[in-house]
Amino acid sequence: MTTERPKIAGDLEVDEVDDGLVVFQERTERVHHLNATAAVVFQLCDGRRDRAEIAAIVGDLFGLDHEPAGEVQSCIDRLAQEGLVG
Repeated sequence: MTTERPKIAGDLEVDEVDDGLVVFQERTERVHHLNATAAVVFQLCDGRRDRAEIAAIVGDLFGLDHEPAGEVQSCIDRLAQEGLVG
C-alpha cells in the first residue's frame, strides 16, 4: 500500500493522448497506457491530497452520486504496484 498522500514517481515521462496518458518509466523501460479515469487519478496524486480527497474530486469530475472510494483505492494501489506512484 502507498502512503496516505500518494505522489507521482520522479522517473516518468508523461504524454497526453486522446484517451488518457502514456507513461514511460525510465528505470524499468516500461510503457504504461492509462485510460481517462486512471489518468485523472494519477494526476491527482501530487502528494498534497489523501485518498479520500482524490475520490471526492473524481466523483465530482465524473458527476457521480457517490464517492468512488473503493475504485480509487484500487486504482492507486495498481499505480503503486507498477511503480508510478508512491
